[in-house]
Amino acid sequence: MIRLLIVDDSALMRRVMGDIFSDRDAFELAFARTGEEALAALHAFKPNVITLDVNMPGMGGLACLDRIMVERPCPVVMVSALTEDGATTTLEALELGAVDFVPKPVGPVTLKIDELAELLIEKVRQAATARVRGSFRLAERVRLRTGGPPAVRPVRAPAKPRREPRARKPGQAPDRIVLVGCSTGGPQALDVLLEGLPASFPWPLVVAQHMPVAFTGALARRLDAACALSVREVAAPEQIERGVVYIARGDADLLLTVRAGEAVALPAPASAEYRWHPSVDRLVHSAIDRLGAERLVGVLMTGMGSDGADSMARLHAGGGVTVAEAETTAVVWGMPGELVRAGGATQVAPLDRIAAELMALAEAG
Repeated sequence: MIRLLIVDDSALMRRVMGDIFSDRDAFELAFARTGEEALAALHAFKPNVITLDVNMPGMGGLACLDRIMVERPCPVVMVSALTEDGATTTLEALELGAVDFVPKPVGPVTLKIDELAELLIEKVRQAATARVRGSFRLAERVRLRTGGPPAVRPVRAPAKPRREPRARKPGQAPDRIVLVGCSTGGPQALDVLLEGLPASFPWPLVVAQHMPVAFTGALARRLDAACALSVREVAAPEQIERGVVYIARGDADLLLTVRAGEAVALPAPASAEYRWHPSVDRLVHSAIDRLGAERLVGVLMTGMGSDGADSMARLHAGGGVTVAEAETTAVVWGMPGELVRAGGATQVAPLDRIAAELMALAEAG
């Protein structure tokens, strides 16, 4: 039985979400209208998972999440508007400790209940199995329990020094390309991975992170400000260059192809053949078909389901290198776990070691 606390100031949303979960025997429900009510229920109801509206009067969703992560950390799924402001706020929520998010339907909620129900149930079930780091904001929790001074909300570390753009010379095409796939917990994992790579890292990275289109641009800008590499969302065909991170645009797919002898990132409409988008499997298959497995390094990190496992196992079998995130650090060990079980992981590494593994590969040539 999953104890689920639904926090939303809208009576309609509470009723709709309550109806979605009350039809399933696996859930015990409680509701809160405000952040203050949510914090009271946090200790009285002791939920396994919380769905938390971003925009609420009084104590907003971020402030409430901040207190949850200090007082009694548990998996939180944010419910966020599909807007640029909503995307920025949601990414901040993920930094504060939320494990996932669900886009709030645009227009009448009751007309989209079937679409909302399937996604919401799957996200909550996965959140119930998610790993919430025990060390996350531990010092603040200790201060709270011992009556110390109020905790201070964490501030994002300053960006690393930027590198100056280098002129590209003929024949300087990257000898290898790193393909990265992630889903639930992915934005936080990308933070750690990219901040561990120096400006001198010689290979480009192409990232497929399951996200709506309104979110991937904000994700790219946030990562670009936090790491030494250049990070950008791919909205049009782009020639792949060294030391650049390419983020696939949300609700679509990204392919790698070759034009005039150069690797090119090519946005493509989402294919119904693949369930999640941007699709990791579609990206990796396209890269193998056009570039060959030996030119590729695959990194599969936290995420529910199995997207990327089949294609990266194929990459491994074809002579490429694959790195799967270890279960000890993955928020959800679905995608990397499937790769490991398929025997397709060259290496299995905790998140904080993956950048070092890539550096070692690059230095070895």
